[in-house]
Amino acid sequence: VQLQASGGGLVQPGGSLRLSCATSGSIRSIYVMGWYRQGPGKQREFVADVTTGGRTNYADSVKGRFTISRDNAKNTVYLQMDSLKPEDTAVYYCYAYSGKNYWGEGTQVTVSS
Repeated sequence: VQLQASGGGLVQPGGSLRLSCATSGSIRSIYVMGWYRQGPGKQREFVADVTTGGRTNYADSVKGRFTISRDNAKNTVYLQMDSLKPEDTAVYYCYAYSGKNYWGEGTQVTVSS
C-alpha cells in the first residue's frame, strides 16, 4: 500500500493551495484519512482528518482556513488550504487508517513573500 501526496509548492501569504493524496495497492476499508505536518524545528502535528462518513476534525490553528474532503471511491483525500500564513510552512504528510496507519512521504508547502 502506498500513499502519494501532491500539490505542495511555494505560495505568498494569503494564497491558496490544494493538496491531494491518493492510495494505491490493496487496502481494506479506510476508516479515516487525514493530514499531519511538520514545520522547521517543530514536532509533527495534526492538521485535519475525515471519516468515511464525512465527519471532519481540524486543528484549531487551521479551522476556518483549511477544508478537508475525500473521495471514498478513489481512496483519495484532499486538503484545500486558503488564507495561508508563513506559519503554515511545513512538510505535509497524509495518512490512512485501516486498522493500522499508512503514511505518505510528504509534500513541502512554503508560505513566503
